[in-house]
Amino acid sequence: QVQLVESGGGLVQAGGSLRLSCTVSGSALNLYTMGWLRQAPGKEREVVAAFTWSAPATYYADSVKGRFTISRDNAKNTMYLQMNGLKSEDTAVYYCAAKFRGSQDYKYVGQGTQVTVSS
Repeated sequence: QVQLVESGGGLVQAGGSLRLSCTVSGSALNLYTMGWLRQAPGKEREVVAAFTWSAPATYYADSVKGRFTISRDNAKNTMYLQMNGLKSEDTAVYYCAAKFRGSQDYKYVGQGTQVTVSS
């Protein structure tokens, strides 16, 4: 079982920055892949960035490469999403999520935080 609590969303002008945080609790976290997902109105949920606690590699969607950075603080069991150069198309509800390594779907999903980018 994994519990996830996001914070840090809000309203920002295009070109601005925001940092999202997600506090993670649970056992055997090294067995999970952690991700930031987002869902814009009328669109499917997509994976924006991801990592596995036990490995240094990260994944980014093409739409955010070079602008977003996913990171973690192992001591605090917290993950972050630094978003720079925000665009209006980044407007969405952002979720932190967890899945067992190798699984297709994210089983555990936080409550979500709204990010709105004004142009």
